[in-house]
Amino acid sequence: MTSDLLAPLDLAFWNIESERHPMHLGALGVFATHSPTAGAHAADLLAARAAAVPGLRMRIRDVWQPLAFGGATRESDPDFDPLNHVRLHAPTADFHAVAGRLMERSLERGRPPWEAHVLPGEDGVSFAVLFKFHHALADGLRALKLAAGVLDPVDLPERGPRAIEPPRTLLSDVRRLPGLFPELVKGALSDVGRALDIGAALARSTLGMRPSSALTSAPSGTRRTAGVVVDIDDVHRVRKSVGGTVNDVLIAVVAGALRRWLDERGDGSEGVAPRALIPVSRRRPRTAHPQGNRLSGYLIRLPVDDPDPLGRLDAVRTAMVRNKDAGPNRGAGAVALLADHVPALGHRLAGPLVGQAARLWFDILVTSVPLPGLGLRLGGHELTEVYPLAPLAPGQSLAVAISTYRGRVHYGLVADAQAVPDLDVFARAVSEEVETLLSVCDV
Repeated sequence: MTSDLLAPLDLAFWNIESERHPMHLGALGVFATHSPTAGAHAADLLAARAAAVPGLRMRIRDVWQPLAFGGATRESDPDFDPLNHVRLHAPTADFHAVAGRLMERSLERGRPPWEAHVLPGEDGVSFAVLFKFHHALADGLRALKLAAGVLDPVDLPERGPRAIEPPRTLLSDVRRLPGLFPELVKGALSDVGRALDIGAALARSTLGMRPSSALTSAPSGTRRTAGVVVDIDDVHRVRKSVGGTVNDVLIAVVAGALRRWLDERGDGSEGVAPRALIPVSRRRPRTAHPQGNRLSGYLIRLPVDDPDPLGRLDAVRTAMVRNKDAGPNRGAGAVALLADHVPALGHRLAGPLVGQAARLWFDILVTSVPLPGLGLRLGGHELTEVYPLAPLAPGQSLAVAISTYRGRVHYGLVADAQAVPDLDVFARAVSEEVETLLSVCDV
């Protein structure tokens, strides 16, 4: 049976997971329908189609062999049954309330680590599907590809042939050993220098303004989700008025929403400048290990303490330009790259400690998840809303994921339910911040 060794960062995600901090990604898609039985039909379709998607059959198993001792592999599960992964729930009036409870639950590690939960709407005109994929199985791009495999087929433009490289296996690693040593020696000094740069930047990032206590908490293991929809045309109006990128505006909206939320709940925003981790994909389709996570990141201070909306946007834009000039391979946000230089057994032994250290690295995750511009359907029913949901790091209370789909920006919010019982207030603040930016830009 062919197996594929987990890339170092995948292995890290697999090992830092804990009962209260499952490491799965999520996406809550809402579909429009006119049939009260559409949800049940969608569940049948998902189960039937999942059997034909090879990536959904992949389980993760530990490896205790030389050269990969303490590692793990992806391999096809001979006992794969889609009915263990696709679940139909009772009708609900609140998709996000159910999604929050489902996001609390860890995926079963002995099976392919993914689930699809179908949530019929009580209104009879909609249903939702919550997809969950373990971060060791798929990053955002890979999860999108796997989910697309069970949605209705779509006509995509033809692409030229692409060279396919063989999966990474134990045997292939053995064969590469003679040629690996010169490469390792040649790159050793460069790797050490990069690690020192990242470590110094990480130390510097802990200095200066404080995060809000509302963003850090003892983990309760509970989850709450919410979603916000913003017109992409409004975002472009702000961008054209003041400059920068769409992403700069979307991040500045998060900073402004945090300020509103903290002030409204009485925590106060004075002197608050939390460190936001902005993941950056380093995935290259033509390189080896296309299924593995290839992530770096930018680390910026969110100017929550600045009362001026345009001042906040300018601060975000300046910080992002500085990060881009330095590149994704240096700086505190690139700490994920260090996973490549840790042996497999080191990931296994240090995983829990690394997970707990996340609060020392950043205070809030703000990530963008790409989606196709074309319309997606399931059983002929149109996907109208899609909210990406990010995993919550230990000791942190809130994570923000952002996707643009068919002219609208969807903010997916995940929070510790006990630490942030007022997530709806933060969601409302996101919408209000967009309106404020439009008004101050006079557009």
